[in-house]
Amino acid sequence: MFEFIGISSVGTQMIIIFFLLMALRLPVAFALGLSALYAMWKIGFGLELAGDLIATGITKFSLLAIPFFILAGTLMGSLGIAERMIRFFRVAVGGLPGGMGVVGTVVCLFWGAVSGSGPASVAAIGPMIIKGMEEDGYDRAFAAGLVCTGAAFSIVIPPSIGLVIYGVIAETSISRLFIAAIIPGVFMALTMVAVLPFARRRNAPSRSPSLAALMPEPYADEARARRLWLSFRDSFWGLMTPVVILGGIYSGIFTPTEAALVATVYALAVGALAYRTLSLRNLYDALGTAAASSAVVMLIVAYASLFGWVVTVDDLVRSYSGALLGLSQNEWVILLVIMVILLVAGMFMDPVTVMFIALPIFLPVAREMGWDPVWFGVLVMVNLAIGLITPPVGINLYVAANVTRMKIEHVARGALPFLLASLVGIAIVAAVPSMSQILLHWLR
Repeated sequence: MFEFIGISSVGTQMIIIFFLLMALRLPVAFALGLSALYAMWKIGFGLELAGDLIATGITKFSLLAIPFFILAGTLMGSLGIAERMIRFFRVAVGGLPGGMGVVGTVVCLFWGAVSGSGPASVAAIGPMIIKGMEEDGYDRAFAAGLVCTGAAFSIVIPPSIGLVIYGVIAETSISRLFIAAIIPGVFMALTMVAVLPFARRRNAPSRSPSLAALMPEPYADEARARRLWLSFRDSFWGLMTPVVILGGIYSGIFTPTEAALVATVYALAVGALAYRTLSLRNLYDALGTAAASSAVVMLIVAYASLFGWVVTVDDLVRSYSGALLGLSQNEWVILLVIMVILLVAGMFMDPVTVMFIALPIFLPVAREMGWDPVWFGVLVMVNLAIGLITPPVGINLYVAANVTRMKIEHVARGALPFLLASLVGIAIVAAVPSMSQILLHWLR
């Protein structure tokens, strides 16, 4: 069939089959695997290598960070750590213009330094933030859009599962990626705050039920300074989580992969000893949820190794990257093309899949252009974060729709202002590479 329409490259045929299977709504992992197996069969050798390639693809030490960071984030949501953090930030910044909108942005930013997963962040902190924003006068869809966007940028704020995978593919220091992503991640959160003054808000009751729940007795009626201290004391061990994780990485005490295990042990210790919320039941539930989420990611990684093998054998990297470099001699034009491709790909695929398909082609182009791989990695991650809130496959939109029992169209409409602000933000991140380099130079 492909020969009839003039497509002789087996690798190109594989990519076309992949998108056809995706259009038939086959799960991403299986679409990757089946299209790759077709190409391996078509090439005439390699099928016997499939098992070894899959095993090699997932038996990398750095990838151990993925299930442990997912488990740590799940535990911190189920053990009440997220609730305590929201309560503290409600007291600390809830009085600023924007109210719960600012609280939601700050909590999403902070939670990104805990979970590293966008959909997991929506599920963990979404219900409380959306409820609080709604009763603070915000439209429900707008509140869901804010949570979707803030949770999306949790794959930029370290420790980020996406940055771990990028580091593995690009063979780049994950610690340096984590450091470089901090300021761009905070900047993208500020673009969200810039949207809040334009939101329509109705007059909200001063003591609505959910807002009162965020400042519960015995200190709801205390003076503000007293409330701030009591809420800080109550949430202290949760607030220390990113300090422990990131401080240990940046000081060289442990690697990013080891940090994921430290985060898990720390969450268990806080739940068991500090908050006394750990039970066999919620431990079992957290393990089950984390195992299911990790299995989805690792299955994609496993089958992507077959896909990558075909890309290498069929020399797609040279032909596709050469075509990209031939578009223009202007590096900004090439960068714009790459960003547009990533944004469009993010509309249909999850970030992990996009990275395994696109990075083998884009990384040689980045090296040819002389771009810093760390800066390029941060830019890629911001692009893919935006994809999490872009229809038709924006995963965060689906999770938020499930949490709020709203139609996904309404959630997408609520996220539209944040999507537009994010596009402005990513243009600035791309135009100002030093934003990703400031901390690296300072910590050198």
